[in-house]
Amino acid sequence: MGKVPFLKMHGLGNDFVVLDFRRGAVPISPTGARTLAERRTGIGCDQLILLEPPQHPAAQVLMRIRNADGSEAEACGNATRCVADLLFRETGDPRVRIETVAGLLEAEAIADGGVSVDMGPAHTGWRDIPLARAADTDHVELSLGPLEDAVCTNLGNPHATFFVNAVEAVDLAALGPALEHHPLFPERANIGVAAIRDRNHIRLRVWERGVGITSACGSGACAALVAAHRRDLADRHARVELDGGSLDIAWREDGHVVMTGPVALSFEGAFDPSLLAGR
Repeated sequence: MGKVPFLKMHGLGNDFVVLDFRRGAVPISPTGARTLAERRTGIGCDQLILLEPPQHPAAQVLMRIRNADGSEAEACGNATRCVADLLFRETGDPRVRIETVAGLLEAEAIADGGVSVDMGPAHTGWRDIPLARAADTDHVELSLGPLEDAVCTNLGNPHATFFVNAVEAVDLAALGPALEHHPLFPERANIGVAAIRDRNHIRLRVWERGVGITSACGSGACAALVAAHRRDLADRHARVELDGGSLDIAWREDGHVVMTGPVALSFEGAFDPSLLAGR
């Protein structure tokens, strides 16, 4: 078997190894995904993105997502923008549809070079998150250290958002793992800490499920805006500022959440398949 080509892309520093398997796939086990994601001995990334032939007739591609720990994620907003940008360049069409485990996502090229993605509807029912027990998802009784009173939302994947005065004062590296794996979350959860600057500006940091702290989390930004509006802390449209930059997030009246932001291709390369076996 020859070398396997890949693209290294990122959205605000949330980085991905993109493998195009539309014309032939290489088996990727959880161990193989972890190996590729390893920053010292592999290629290094937050998520591994696998492009496959679509199953939905309206989609141009099926996108599968593997976290750095080898687990599968249902959705990733920054990765969706990166894949959409690839499809724009391939097809010349400024509108594309990407199939994911979480559903069909529509993306549009923006004049400034950015990409806008309809992330679908925000789900707020406790079964939809999902939670292990019935709860008011606007005010979930969940606390650890300085974090308490979470808002839980599903944006294709589960999120718990905590509102704080200063996100930098929260030791997210220490608190994130325990909250991600809390018994309340049968499918684990992404953990966000958000500070309200004003009704149109939110500061956010995210511990991503299966990854750790990332410089940006697209679905986390969507969840933070939805959570803030549910608490009447923000309008339905705001700038969400992450460590790696800002995303424009809008929660439309029809319930869909639209995320807009930049994408970048860092480099292209190829790896020997033996890397997947950890050699």
